[in-house]
Amino acid sequence: MGPGHPSHRMPEGPELHLASHFVNKECRGLVFSGCVEKSPVSRNPEVPFESSAYHISALARGKELRLTLSPLPGAQPPREPLALVFRFGMTGSFQLAPSDVLPPHAHLRFYTAPSGPRLALCFVDIRRFGHWELGGEWQPGRGPCVLLEYEQFRENVLRNLADKAFDRPICEALLDQRFFNGIGNYLRAEILHRLRIPPFEKARTVLEALQQRRLSPELTLSQKIKAKLQNPDLLELCHSVPKEVVQLGGKGYGPESGEEDFAAFRAWLRCYGMPGMSSLRDRNGRTIWFQGDPGPLAPKGGKSRKKKSKGARQGPEDRVEDPPPPNKSPSKTRRARRGLPEQTTAQQPKGPSLQQDPEAPPVPEKGKRRRRPATSGHHRPQKVKADTPSLEPEGTSAS
Repeated sequence: MGPGHPSHRMPEGPELHLASHFVNKECRGLVFSGCVEKSPVSRNPEVPFESSAYHISALARGKELRLTLSPLPGAQPPREPLALVFRFGMTGSFQLAPSDVLPPHAHLRFYTAPSGPRLALCFVDIRRFGHWELGGEWQPGRGPCVLLEYEQFRENVLRNLADKAFDRPICEALLDQRFFNGIGNYLRAEILHRLRIPPFEKARTVLEALQQRRLSPELTLSQKIKAKLQNPDLLELCHSVPKEVVQLGGKGYGPESGEEDFAAFRAWLRCYGMPGMSSLRDRNGRTIWFQGDPGPLAPKGGKSRKKKSKGARQGPEDRVEDPPPPNKSPSKTRRARRGLPEQTTAQQPKGPSLQQDPEAPPVPEKGKRRRRPATSGHHRPQKVKADTPSLEPEGTSAS
């Protein structure tokens, strides 16, 4: 599939879970051996692990994936298992490939034992916004997983509605990984669209109504289940909508996913990037897709764009994933939008707070937005003014 193909969407909670399924399925029965190899261009940490024989397993939680390297009995040198936690950034994924035909941008590589045809499990990341950390601890500050920890997720949101995060529009609150761990740009659009909730309605207004939602005690259990299935609320859809994507199967993202995988995902979409839908930039520079009234907190002077019909020719601005906000290197941005490799080594960004979707490309700091090189005259100006929210205390940032 060529550069700029619309299946290059950013991985969200469902994609991390599909990646964990992929690793567990492909690596079951495989014995890995030797050192873990990191590409010289990656600015992520070295992985100090060596074993004559070990297994690999994976577990996903929200927008993180834990990879565990477990030495087999008798393996040399004797050592404890090692765990790594990955965040996929914009283009991270895992692939299994022959060791002599490694995929491009394979920044971390685990090799099978030489007893058979050698394979390599690779963490592939074209844009290099992905990150891994040693130790296996989930990132502090992230809320419960919307897929695997639904009851804890729901309770965490409803008991914290006084938090200032819920002063914001619901579309922005849904990217706050302290409360909605696993929700990203396409999921928030699909969830709000199904409930016809304006994306720029105040988050607290939307969610406070759920605190009072109680089904009649006179209903039987089966009647209560039926009522919830027929009329799910926003927090229930934060669980069930990602689950639908997981059930589509495949990998569904990244350049290695097949046309068939993406066709199933595209057919599933109802709002995100679809013809007839409108879009606006939120205050973090992310595009939100919607239909109808944007809501009372819509950006002042924000100009809504409408997706062209299927018959119209698609330009770069019509691709399913919105382009990253402007940064200080317009030439890189232009190359990335065309799907071309960057000419210089990408810097590992300092991560935005969990209030924003930490997998998104970083938004320039306030005060630096207007400093543009002389060569930026061909760039379209931002249509919506977006102030970068204050960062959370140190220790909650994410790459």
